[in-house]
Formats: sequence, C-alpha cells, structure tokens
Amino acid sequence: MLSLQDIQLIGDEVALRWADGGESYFTLETLRRACPCAACGGEPDVLGRVVRPEVRYTADSFRLTGWQFVGSYALQPRWGDGHSTGIYSFAYLRRLAERQE
Repeated sequence: MLSLQDIQLIGDEVALRWADGGESYFTLETLRRACPCAACGGEPDVLGRVVRPEVRYTADSFRLTGWQFVGSYALQPRWGDGHSTGIYSFAYLRRLAERQE
C-alpha cells in the first residue's frame, strides 16, 4: 500500500514525498482539474456511461486553502472556491504523477 510521508504547498505547486522515497509535484491547476469527485469528473449512469458535467473554474478554484488526510489512503484538498468533495487516493495521485513524466 502506498504511504505519503510529507506534503507541502510551495508557491503554486504541491509537493508530495512518498514513503518509498519518491517525490511528486503538481501545479494547483493540474491537481484541481484532475478532481475525481462526481461533480467534477462525472459518474456512470445505470448503463455504465459516464456523464461528465461542465465545470466552470474561477481564479479561486486553483487556490488551495488546506487539506486533510482521509484515513491512511487519501488526501482531501479544500479549494478557495469552497470545493472540497474530491478525495484523491494515494494510488490516484501516484498515477497522475506518472502521467506527467
């Protein structure tokens, strides 16, 4: 299981240090646009089709005001526009980081 050792906000980036020694960096915009919640990413209907909502962002949408850990498996950021329903599992964050490389 992935474990996060440290998280820091550095300017307009979030730096994550993993327990295995790896590091990941995300711009705030990248992290917010990758929000996995149903309101941002959509959710499947009864036939399994994902209906993606139109999400509108403001400058505050990309301002991180805080975060909390969800158990020992995820991170839940709070954004300047009030959005806070996205739960980013550590596995999801690691996959996002690998796609950026």
